Amino acid sequence: MRSILFLLTILFFTSCKNENKSEALANYFTYKPNESIETAGVKMIPIKTPVGEFKVWTKRFGNNPKIKVLLLHGGPAMTHEYMECFETFFQREGFEFYEYDQLGSYYSDQPKDSTLWTTERFVEEVEQVRKAINADHTNFYVLGNSWGGILAMEYALKYQKNLKGLLISNMMASAPEYGKYADEVLAKQMKPEVLAEVRALEAKKDFGNPRYMELLIPNFYQEHLCRLKEWPDGLNRAIKHTNGAIYTIMQGPSEFGISGRLAKWDIKNRLHELTIPTLMIGAKYDTMDPKAMEEQSKLVQKGRYLYCPNGSHLAMWDDQQVFMKGVTQFITDVDTNKF
Repeated sequence: MRSILFLLTILFFTSCKNENKSEALANYFTYKPNESIETAGVKMIPIKTPVGEFKVWTKRFGNNPKIKVLLLHGGPAMTHEYMECFETFFQREGFEFYEYDQLGSYYSDQPKDSTLWTTERFVEEVEQVRKAINADHTNFYVLGNSWGGILAMEYALKYQKNLKGLLISNMMASAPEYGKYADEVLAKQMKPEVLAEVRALEAKKDFGNPRYMELLIPNFYQEHLCRLKEWPDGLNRAIKHTNGAIYTIMQGPSEFGISGRLAKWDIKNRLHELTIPTLMIGAKYDTMDPKAMEEQSKLVQKGRYLYCPNGSHLAMWDDQQVFMKGVTQFITDVDTNKF
């Protein structure tokens, strides 16, 4: 008799658990009940700028009023495509999240006015996207990688009242220090003859020479950008779709150091102003100094550091399990007030 009661109890709780899970999944994939045409979450959001109105591409995954994560890609002017790896991990957690191509990127409008390509203007764009997705300080998380990390930090410094959590993936808070790390640490890891040829091409500003990337891809990008033997399809597509004009204006001709409009960018001395929970992510083989990333986690008021011992600039790919576990744990801890 006891065995029967025990089995019935297990079946009852299992059934309840499955029903709750099914209900949660049903709600997760419910967007707007009055939408007559489903677009797989894709929405072109109108953005007002000083030179007119344009549209940016976004794609929503899931429905979770407690957690809305906006992904900010790097570049500038790369695409959301290399961040597609978040899809499986975040959906498993039940997070609502948004892939997003910033203005000028492949899937969004690409105006030609170069006055648009400033950090300040991009910050206002992110704020307009936040309003469009109905996120606020109770549920809004921003995760920025590389240039997206610059944008995320700048956004937080102006609009942290609208944020619940901030995640900075592989981006130092000082472009001059990033450049110094590239020159004094990473460059010295190259073969002397390779570095000499790279520097000679740079001195002549011959960045369009195919030889420049022929040297950097195996000797720098595959060492410090993504260390996987075969680069992911999403990354290859993002590189293919990069808006080179905007990238060069803001970042410079390559990831090997920084120039352009971002060359003197430095907000390190302002990190203490950030009062929201913040995760700083560094990696052993990154283009960014992992020790600087750890220091940044201590400069903000509520910081945590995530170190990826096998990762590079795109640790979301080449140290994926460590990266994703740390990211999802941080968001869950902030959501449940365990941070």
